[in-house]
Amino acid sequence: MSAEQRTAAPSVVILGAVLIGAAVAVALGAYGTLHDPRFFSVNVAGFSSPTSVKSWLATLATVLAVFQLGSAAAMYGRIPGCTAPSWFGAAHAWSGRLAVLAATPVAVHCLYALGFQHGEPRVLAHSLFGCFFYGAFVAKMLLLTRKGLPGWVIPVAGGVLFAGLVGVWLTSALWFFQNNGLVL
Repeated sequence: MSAEQRTAAPSVVILGAVLIGAAVAVALGAYGTLHDPRFFSVNVAGFSSPTSVKSWLATLATVLAVFQLGSAAAMYGRIPGCTAPSWFGAAHAWSGRLAVLAATPVAVHCLYALGFQHGEPRVLAHSLFGCFFYGAFVAKMLLLTRKGLPGWVIPVAGGVLFAGLVGVWLTSALWFFQNNGLVL
């Protein structure tokens, strides 16, 4: 394989993952727009409302994502004077899995019960961030399975994913807590 072919392959992989992620984001937006919202959700015992459940699960996912950001920075040597303990890799992976586990019921509820909404700027931004987040998630998961990518790819994909989740949280859970307090 020539030098050009070796450098082109990672570019094709990156582009392919980004395009697949974009297709997922668009498909979720299209489904949410075309789907007739059911306004139905399952409430969890101990919470006052489905919105409260969603806000707390989104907050849990965001807290786990903050740990993801910090643990990745430590593992990549980006925190001066900090050496990541050997268990950080496993903790990083498991915190990511738990964040996805916490965020998935929220997304399912949003798509099925509410759909893609655009009645006001905050709600439109939330719908866009939600679709973007899951598209970025798919792209990152596809990239994680590939060897030989440049060292910057996974950190950038993780940062984009983190930004999407923070956007979702700011336009939903934070708004809910500001308007309702920290209610369960």
